[in-house]
Amino acid sequence: MALTVEEIARRLNGRVEGQGVLQIRSVASLDQAGMGDLTFLGNPKYSPAMAVTKASAVLVNEDWQGETPATLIRVKNADAAFAQVAVWLSRPAISFKPGIHPTAVIAQDVKLGKDITVGPHCVVDTGATIGEGTVLVAQCYVGSFCEVGRNCLFYPHSALREYTRVGDRVILHNGAVIGSDGFGYVKEAGHWKKVPQVGIVVLGDDVEVGANTTIDRARFGETRIANGVKLDNLIQIAHNVTVGEDTAMAAQVGVSGSAHIGSRVQLGGQVGVAGHLHIGDDAVVMAQSGVSKDIQPASIMFGTPAVPALTAKKLHAHMMRLPELKRKVAEMEARIKAMEERA
Repeated sequence: MALTVEEIARRLNGRVEGQGVLQIRSVASLDQAGMGDLTFLGNPKYSPAMAVTKASAVLVNEDWQGETPATLIRVKNADAAFAQVAVWLSRPAISFKPGIHPTAVIAQDVKLGKDITVGPHCVVDTGATIGEGTVLVAQCYVGSFCEVGRNCLFYPHSALREYTRVGDRVILHNGAVIGSDGFGYVKEAGHWKKVPQVGIVVLGDDVEVGANTTIDRARFGETRIANGVKLDNLIQIAHNVTVGEDTAMAAQVGVSGSAHIGSRVQLGGQVGVAGHLHIGDDAVVMAQSGVSKDIQPASIMFGTPAVPALTAKKLHAHMMRLPELKRKVAEMEARIKAMEERA
């Protein structure tokens, strides 16, 4: 599929500066784009690349100023607009035909909604309920007495353990495991004894769980992920954690048991959160930070242990000066020693 620059601008309510008749066939990054490609400038720090890009056209924000050989399409939000165009120019979306594959294993008492898809080698265990329009692509497991909402999409090797409850329009990517046992043990006579994990996991509507991410069932009660939460790949959510609405976590985040994460929180990659802590609404924790104390709402935190980001940057700046300070101290010691010897 190809669209002209003028047509793309019209669909986006944008404004063309340059050749509106150019044909756009694909999208690419600023540094990799070539003839026939559309790219975008979302972050001003990449503006120098605009001068040398080989893209046919570039989406920019309305107020961007600079030089580029490419045709410009000015829009309100270049990042969001680029996402739309990428969909228009992408390969056709994969669709799933409703029906039950002959290799699927479904218990007799399972309740299936209309127009669902159960693909090859899926297993749906006793007492489970699956809502209208939901798709189990292949090799998915839905455990006993699970409740799955409408229009969900479960990719291969995703698994729901028993009694898990899932809302509408939930996406589970490959290898996601929802409801495995929490990490609970007590030591008796020098040996670890398992503490029964008798709670469940509840996922709200519009939750997306990345590949190989795990969400543990509660020791008792619920591990709850609220509406609109987005979890990247390789995340660990421990037992009895609660996550508020529209929170987002990047890859390799680890949240320890009974922590409470507020709404609209952002956790960068490899953030670690200790157990029983509270992170307030709208807080941001930057990548590789270690959270060891409660975080107030709307805070921006960084470091291990996590402190306000401005403080962390000042500490880092001081640490970077340590070699220089060490050299100066050594010079001062040498001068003092020489003065003592002369005296």
